[in-house]
Amino acid sequence: MNFKSAMLFPMLAAGILAGCGNNEPPKQAAAETAPAAEAPAPKGYLDKIKERDKLIVGVFSDKPPFGFVNEQGEYVGFDTDIAKRFAKDLLGDEKKVEFVVVEPASRIPFLQSDKVDLILANMTVTPERAEAVDFTNPNLRVAVQAIVRDDSGIEKLDDLADKTIIVTSGTTADIWLTQNHPDWKLLKFEKNSESLQALANGRGDAYAQDNLVLFSWAKQNPGYRVLGDTLGDEAPIAPAVKKGNLELRDWVNAELAKLGEEQFLLKLYDQYVRPQLAEDTDPNAIIVEGGKWQG
Repeated sequence: MNFKSAMLFPMLAAGILAGCGNNEPPKQAAAETAPAAEAPAPKGYLDKIKERDKLIVGVFSDKPPFGFVNEQGEYVGFDTDIAKRFAKDLLGDEKKVEFVVVEPASRIPFLQSDKVDLILANMTVTPERAEAVDFTNPNLRVAVQAIVRDDSGIEKLDDLADKTIIVTSGTTADIWLTQNHPDWKLLKFEKNSESLQALANGRGDAYAQDNLVLFSWAKQNPGYRVLGDTLGDEAPIAPAVKKGNLELRDWVNAELAKLGEEQFLLKLYDQYVRPQLAEDTDPNAIIVEGGKWQG
């Protein structure tokens, strides 16, 4: 071995040993094997409401005792006050609610176009509507009937076959009569207040609507009576959310269950509904406390 070879051998050996003793992987390999950072969880719908700091609810403004504007210009009523309580429990303040006035026919389109988070506007649950929106558990029960003048001579529903029946577009009464009696004459208005005014003006022989509205009208306007026949079966009324918004639907269901424990709907019934009905009316025939429907 010459001098140069003798010097080179220790250097190569040292390099090999150094390489064998290095436990750190190459930087490029480390980058390839490092676990990827977890993507932030997508924000839920409740988070969006909380970030906005406002719950947007579609309500009636002309359907006492459920949703109306009082003399002070405030939105009040059975449904409206439920919305205020929802805002309080979700956002900490009942004033953090924005009311959007809807008509019966605009309730579902307003949900579908994201103009509102929730509909609390006395909407009866039907199979057709359930295909377009998701209903929560119910808060009321209702039957559709017709109101006529005392002196009209009309005693039962079939007596209306050759009469003019006033309905509000998009209501359960409108849908039921259109499907079951397409040959009957219907006079349609967009607003409940317009329909009732038409009834008072004698523009129709009867007005078909949720019976709670009719009982209230008959009590406040002597000379009218509600026919005993119903248009279809008794049905639940429930809040509604956009189709697929299960997070908000489930939150409302849990909220209704919690409110049921404190008999919250009964308090609203006593405040808004009881004065509109006969004294012997059973509240359990009207309200569905805790969302527990029993048909």
